[in-house]
Amino acid sequence: MGADLCPFSGSEKEIPNITESHNFDDQLKADTFPHRLFSNDISEKAHEPRKRTKSFYFVLFFGVIPVWSVIPLSWAYVSYALYSGLIWIPDWRWRSLFALAASEVLFSIYYFCMSHYIAGPSPMATNSLAELQAAYARVLRAGMGIQTIGKPEEERQAIPCLLDEEITALDPMDPRAVDFRNFLRNWFGRVPWSSIRRENVYIWLYWSIFNETFTTMDDIPRTKRRLLDETVELLERRAGMKFPGGFNPEVSTLRLTVDPVTTAARPLVWYLVVSVVNWGLRWRLESKWHARRGTFEGLDYILRIPPDWSPSTGQRPVVFMHGLGLGLFQYAHFLETIFKAEPDRPFLVPLFPFVSQEIFHPRYLRPIGRQESAKLIGGLLKELGWVDKDDTEHEAESSEEKTVKPKPRTGVTMLSHSNGTFIHCWLLKAHPKMITRSCFVDPVVFCQWEGDLCYNFCYRPCATGIELIIKYFVGMELGVAYYIQRHFCWSSNTLWYDEIPNAHDPNKAMFILGGKDDLVNGPRVRRYLQSHGIDRGLYYNPLGRHGQALLTNDQAFSEVLKWLREPTTP
Repeated sequence: MGADLCPFSGSEKEIPNITESHNFDDQLKADTFPHRLFSNDISEKAHEPRKRTKSFYFVLFFGVIPVWSVIPLSWAYVSYALYSGLIWIPDWRWRSLFALAASEVLFSIYYFCMSHYIAGPSPMATNSLAELQAAYARVLRAGMGIQTIGKPEEERQAIPCLLDEEITALDPMDPRAVDFRNFLRNWFGRVPWSSIRRENVYIWLYWSIFNETFTTMDDIPRTKRRLLDETVELLERRAGMKFPGGFNPEVSTLRLTVDPVTTAARPLVWYLVVSVVNWGLRWRLESKWHARRGTFEGLDYILRIPPDWSPSTGQRPVVFMHGLGLGLFQYAHFLETIFKAEPDRPFLVPLFPFVSQEIFHPRYLRPIGRQESAKLIGGLLKELGWVDKDDTEHEAESSEEKTVKPKPRTGVTMLSHSNGTFIHCWLLKAHPKMITRSCFVDPVVFCQWEGDLCYNFCYRPCATGIELIIKYFVGMELGVAYYIQRHFCWSSNTLWYDEIPNAHDPNKAMFILGGKDDLVNGPRVRRYLQSHGIDRGLYYNPLGRHGQALLTNDQAFSEVLKWLREPTTP
């Protein structure tokens, strides 16, 4: 295999070297000292099943079952009506009920066909090896500057690891190696580290690098096999232990885009209610807040521009990227409160039907991707005149070309929540100069390599009411499941601290985190940001839940409003 195929090869300035150790086999003592002998190794702690709470059963019986039962009851009623001849009774009430039930039956058939359609292979193209090269090298370097010896999680000191700092093979009980093993096992169902075998790791790497299903070692092309071998060795150095040979069939490897898509059917009436409510909310925003709905090359959006706003003297426009769920249904009060608090400021809200359960929208099963988001949203901002042309189309121009037509620098303030931080992330990667200020609320773009988000959202058994709501009413919805489980790319969706312009300036970068977030590991995200000097712009609520900042009476929401009002530097 050529050196250019290895995701860790490259110049020393770009990618840190993993130095060869003369006593590497002595450092990686897995063969000599079984992993289970290290009594204080948290990566060996078995994941204990959690007990279901009362809230779980409350949501199950009063939320999930009533919605789920509409379809089987409709089938039962239609079958009974046809068998008994009830359909021929000249009573409009019976015939109306039959028509509604028959609609649900037909829709359930359509839903079943669509579920079969999205279960196919992922249409997403893999990233270039050069990008994966940088991403994996960053993963190996992440956490190397964390001082953890003898300290609890909240007291661990974070010291940045230099970009050009060499990483040597760690001792098995080095806290950084233990921590690496502990979070890496998220991708293996959180089983004890000693139960993970080398071939289990090959299966995971084959997915994470090539987005393909692993079959057998003999079927792997020679160049890919060598790449996998080198990557496994580097992981062993970072983890401080070798992977035992063989394959453990009891270990389930998380491979989000090749594993079966998990969906749960919901009735037609559900989607009708969601569509009607969202239509009503769009009308309310138009009538009360003078916002208008527009479309730019297939991208729908809500736009509010105050009549007396001036591009030269007014405040910078705000672009809000919403997350998964029900679209405007769950963000209406949040947006209206911000509109009221900022009456003289333009707002743009791109609408994403593929994560909003808008099944009747033509883009419902055509989610926006990384490249398309940069093209569409960047083009829309340019058309509105909110960003300079150089920010979106000519960032690669030479300095001589840029001086020919000097223009005042413009830009927007971007506010994103949850899944919206993915699109925020893509825009920062493509057009970093376009976004002058960034606020991440419940961000899911940090520490993607640790696997908490994928495990918690798609694989974790529900134990609480809120987990069941997220799982059934959001995660297992057809469009959302297709978007997450067939269009997820961990390297593209990961945002690194140095990809955020002015990340250390609290006036230009704000992060809202919750310690009890049900999807991501808030304390670890906080530690990652702090390890790179991001502290003053970080609001952390140890008891904060995912989505809590959307509540207008919560302190986190007040922090968002306060940050939006702060003056910006031209």
